Amino acid sequence: MLGSTGAWRWALLVPALAAGGCGGEDFANDARPGDVVIVSAVITPRGVSVSPSRVGAGLIELRASNQTSRSQRVQLRSQRLASGGRPLAQTTGPISPGGVATLKAGVDEGTYTVTTRSAGVGPASLVVAAQRRSAP
Repeated sequence: MLGSTGAWRWALLVPALAAGGCGGEDFANDARPGDVVIVSAVITPRGVSVSPSRVGAGLIELRASNQTSRSQRVQLRSQRLASGGRPLAQTTGPISPGGVATLKAGVDEGTYTVTTRSAGVGPASLVVAAQRRSAP
């Protein structure tokens, strides 16, 4: 037999559980954005290289490794965009020799360059294709 305290607990718990199990019809089951794609960039005295050099439109994380003897900054800049694409120019903070910096960017379909401010360090190209599928 339940004491008066136990009966009150059950009296409050049962309606709360019943209400929690009922969902409204206003839940939006919209597609989620695609996963972040990691793009690695390596800065050497001869130039910048990126891998992969081709991705689908969406969110990327650019991870730049400085393999030179001088501090560097990496810039991701849009060059040629598909119709409706938004221009982009993002720059990392200083990257010490042997250091790594990251930046996140939403990229639209088009061509982008990954550059430094150092003379003699050639740019890399990043080609962005149509939008990636949403996450499962």
